[in-house]
Amino acid sequence: MYFVGLDNLVVVFSCKVVVSLVIVLSSIFYCRIGLTDSFEHELVKAAIERTNHSIKYDGAYYAIDYPGGDVPASIGVCTDVVIRAYRKIGLDLQKEVHEDISAHFNSYPSRRIWGLSKPDTNIDHRRVPNLQIFFARNGIKLPVTNNANDYKTGDIVTWMLTGNSPHIGIVTDQKSIDGKRPLIVHNIGFGPKLEDILFEFKITGHYRYIPGKT
Repeated sequence: MYFVGLDNLVVVFSCKVVVSLVIVLSSIFYCRIGLTDSFEHELVKAAIERTNHSIKYDGAYYAIDYPGGDVPASIGVCTDVVIRAYRKIGLDLQKEVHEDISAHFNSYPSRRIWGLSKPDTNIDHRRVPNLQIFFARNGIKLPVTNNANDYKTGDIVTWMLTGNSPHIGIVTDQKSIDGKRPLIVHNIGFGPKLEDILFEFKITGHYRYIPGKT
């Protein structure tokens, strides 16, 4: 028998009850942690898989289906790496961004940067500034730091490249040769690559987007 004191209240447990309680609580804890890890690692797995594709860098405007629309499979830009990775695991950023920008158009830079007066399902989700707003509104906006340990598996990072060109990529669970930095899946012009570029450019945003977790 076990006697447990809780603020002067003595509770008596049998060994069998204690063991059963531990098993149940452990299972609940494991499931909660496992679900989160599963999503993040599945996202990274999908992102790394994109590096097996030969993609011509092409940011031209295309009229595409909605929802589930995509530009031709042989082309793409940095945002398409993120879009296709999320879509691989069942989340359509084209649809999610469109619904959010339709409801909160003035929160997005569409009018200020591109002179638009309404949402456009063909291109909105393929623009880095829009994804930054979307991830900040619907996910977790994390601090931008110089500490590589702050960038976790499945996080989204944005940069500003030379010439004021915005860029985006996905943090993976793979490490740099010296083991100090997580590798990034991104497309900077040569197709999707897994590279050590986290601190190569000015970081402008750091996000974590797991549906249902904000």
